[in-house]
Amino acid sequence: MRVHLVTMPWHPIDLPSLQLGLLHRLVRQVRPADEVTELHGSLRWAEFLLERSGGRLRPGDYVAVGSDSIFHGLGDWVFSGVLYDDPDWGTARLRDYAAARDVFVDTAFDMRPYAAEFIAECATEVLAAEPDVVGFTSTFMQNVASLALARELKRRSPRLTVVFGGSNCDGPMGHALHRNHRFVDHVVRGEGEYAFPALLRHLDEGTRPTDVPGLCWWDGHMSRANTESRRTVVPADIPSPDYDQWQSVLEASPVLDYVHPKLVVEGARGCWWGEKHHCTFCGLNGTAMAFRAKPGERLWEEIDRLVRRHRLLDVVTVDNIIDMAYFRDFLPRVVDSGWDLRLHYEVKSNLTAAQLELLGRSGTVHIQPGIESLGSRVLDLMDKGVTGARNVRTIRECENHALTCSWNLLYGFPGETADDYDPVVAQLPALVHLQPPSGAHRIQLERFSPHFTNPGLGFGKRRPAEMYQHVYDLPEDELADLVYLFDTEDAGLAGPAEQRLKDAVADWRARHLPSRLLFERDGEALLVHDHRSGWPHRTHRFTGWPAAALSHLEDGRTEPALHRLLTEDGHEVPADELSDWVQHAFGLGLLFRDGPTYVSLPTWDAPVRMPDGAGVAG
Repeated sequence: MRVHLVTMPWHPIDLPSLQLGLLHRLVRQVRPADEVTELHGSLRWAEFLLERSGGRLRPGDYVAVGSDSIFHGLGDWVFSGVLYDDPDWGTARLRDYAAARDVFVDTAFDMRPYAAEFIAECATEVLAAEPDVVGFTSTFMQNVASLALARELKRRSPRLTVVFGGSNCDGPMGHALHRNHRFVDHVVRGEGEYAFPALLRHLDEGTRPTDVPGLCWWDGHMSRANTESRRTVVPADIPSPDYDQWQSVLEASPVLDYVHPKLVVEGARGCWWGEKHHCTFCGLNGTAMAFRAKPGERLWEEIDRLVRRHRLLDVVTVDNIIDMAYFRDFLPRVVDSGWDLRLHYEVKSNLTAAQLELLGRSGTVHIQPGIESLGSRVLDLMDKGVTGARNVRTIRECENHALTCSWNLLYGFPGETADDYDPVVAQLPALVHLQPPSGAHRIQLERFSPHFTNPGLGFGKRRPAEMYQHVYDLPEDELADLVYLFDTEDAGLAGPAEQRLKDAVADWRARHLPSRLLFERDGEALLVHDHRSGWPHRTHRFTGWPAAALSHLEDGRTEPALHRLLTEDGHEVPADELSDWVQHAFGLGLLFRDGPTYVSLPTWDAPVRMPDGAGVAG
């Protein structure tokens, strides 16, 4: 059997598709006689735009439409005219949508005229391999481009078997995709390691795939959806990805001049925190929350093999959360290896300073710690299991260990008030030397999140997000099963308080790059050099118990706890004098206050900073 695996726009063009890599290796392992080929449609699309536009539409524009506009559906809209055989489909709706929200859409409009020819060329390339089965992987904004190509493939070769899978096919989304698109023969819902080989066996034997858990298939004109299994794929059955074809395509591509390619690996699936405390707004794990992780030794062997084979040192892990065992059995191996790796990791925000230090020594350069807020009450509403003070500590320690920290400040939770934000907003000017969030964003209602599954949490009214109106030509009841994002009534912060938060975050971002607040030891004295934008540039000198107090507050303490520590150190400090000093240091912007807890803000290091946008070249 010839199996052709496809990933379409808008997969990141600096990364191989983990899904294709896993499926390629899986098919070769369990069906060694099969021939496996791949279409890296995202790279092809970036190349196509670059060539056809005479260099006007560059990979940076691809990122602007495919990643930066993910919550406006621009990438899907670019291809919806091909899917529905109407170059103007959804145009008026998108213009109205963009005008109401001040969304820049010119680049998407510039791209759309090229979409039909691109889909036609992709179909020619796929069919040239004479496949029996074409398998599409779809995540986020890959649905419409994939559907457009699948439709064209079936139009040209009706006997071809088209299979869809990926996170866009999880749960009811997969069945809705199947029953509304007759040219899609099968949809694998959930993990594919067991289901896809089972489906290929049925196709070989010409039998009905009634026993493949979660599979959608056609029974005459009836779309059937097999019951989904609660069984999750164990780590031993997750293959190591094969990226050989991706690298060959990339190395021959003019896009290579615009990107810094990275490898993608997977150490774990699911979320160990979510198994116990599912963050109320998060739907990322879909129906597979159960946490499973490869042993650290195996993960290291996989990374070592991929790095040696592909000669790339940047490695992105797609785990939703790091396995805490990796601080014992994986990261020390990376440190000991001598490899000059640059790792990218998602972690929980309450890591210790020692754990963040180990991440830094391992070559980790970028983390996503899921900070989301600096206010403890809002974090409680999220069920994050962390405090605002701890989150500030994490951001500060990222500076100390040269870790780029990506995070969003989220708001809009049922039950929050302006009183939850005002104390935080008032302190944001003191944090300008620390890495700011990407912005302040109102949460959206995501399928599979507790907010979605339990309307009693505050979002009783919901409908498919308005952006889907310019993406799909489907009735609302079908969209309600197909899509991932939903519109609902606004909750929590609003009005002037919301604007104050947004303005304060924007100011933080604007002032961050030149700002520094640095500790320095000078004998027994502790110096703090303040070079923050918006603050007087000066050096504070602390000796005796104030120096000890500022050091103790690096871990975050209440005043009584701090007083107890100073007493244990042999400092006899009256409680009221300590309280006065704490308020003085707070007034200087050297401390962050989260309820009764104070945490010191100066850092011991000031890593080199790059301006925003230093990534894919425009």
